[in-house]
Amino acid sequence: MSDLSDFSSGSKSGDSELQDFLMVEKQKAQFHAQIHEFNDFCWDKCVDKPGSKLDSRTETCISNCVERFIDVSLLITNRFAQMLEKGGGMH
Repeated sequence: MSDLSDFSSGSKSGDSELQDFLMVEKQKAQFHAQIHEFNDFCWDKCVDKPGSKLDSRTETCISNCVERFIDVSLLITNRFAQMLEKGGGMH
């Protein structure tokens, strides 16, 4: 059984490590959610009828769809970051 005394002591280094760990886990969860969103959206858009293999048209469609989805996500993320830096935020 692991020793949890570091966490219960309230030490700043333990708190910082826990916060870092939680932030990384949250980012992982967001990344996985984004992948599932790509899959759902692009599958529905590109796959007419599932088969044992993807034809080249479907592969190209899925690839382009994911690339555009990533481009738009980055554009939106960067735009919000710019708004926050300028102090504009959302009112």
